[in-house]
Amino acid sequence: MEVLVALMLGVLTTCGVYLVLRPRTFSVVLGLTMLSHAVNLFLFSMGRLHSNAPAVIGAAQQHADPLPQALVLTAIVISFAMTAFVVVLALRSALELRNDHVDGVDKEEEPI
Repeated sequence: MEVLVALMLGVLTTCGVYLVLRPRTFSVVLGLTMLSHAVNLFLFSMGRLHSNAPAVIGAAQQHADPLPQALVLTAIVISFAMTAFVVVLALRSALELRNDHVDGVDKEEEPI
């Protein structure tokens, strides 16, 4: 189980960094979303992965740590707000500049 979670964490981080480095704004937004999912998975896995363990201390012999669960819920709300802001910013930039490049300049349109 831990190997699968570590593998998924690595794949999400790698894909997120690759997409953030692309020149189009939609790819950057998608990359930031993947990076936020990778951070959420990392925070959640820091609470130790237990199957069928309650989050209440003292309710059972083995319990899950409730702090990473609270951190992940907070991170989900923050990443949703950040994604909404970046999407609106990208749409405004695309409408004003008439392209969706991150730097605002299309490489094919530049004079040689």
